[in-house]
Amino acid sequence: QLQLVESGGGSVQTGGSLRLSCAASRYPSVRICMAWFRQTPGRERERVTSTLTRGGSTVYADSVKGRFTISQDNSKNIVYLQMNNLKPEDTAMYYCAVRLDRSCGVGPDEYPRWGQGTQVTVSS
Repeated sequence: QLQLVESGGGSVQTGGSLRLSCAASRYPSVRICMAWFRQTPGRERERVTSTLTRGGSTVYADSVKGRFTISQDNSKNIVYLQMNNLKPEDTAMYYCAVRLDRSCGVGPDEYPRWGQGTQVTVSS
């Protein structure tokens, strides 16, 4: 069964950068969707970005466009989230998720596999 493990969270000041990693136990040979979500207490988990493996479209939430970048290292089965120019409103628990489908879903209920999450805290 495919498992996901995130790492790379931490605390930074406004304007700082972090890179999150999501290591998958395996990458299926077919195209699948990998996504990053984030969640703060009392709020619904929201999609930050998603991308199709083995070449495909990528989407970003408006709030992170131009600041966050998702990338893949298929040789290592890792998906990265590079976060630059971080703001206090980016503070959240960040989760990696996978959808075993050729298209990416928007809502968290469309992703059956999740990592344990990694905390990102941005102070002003």
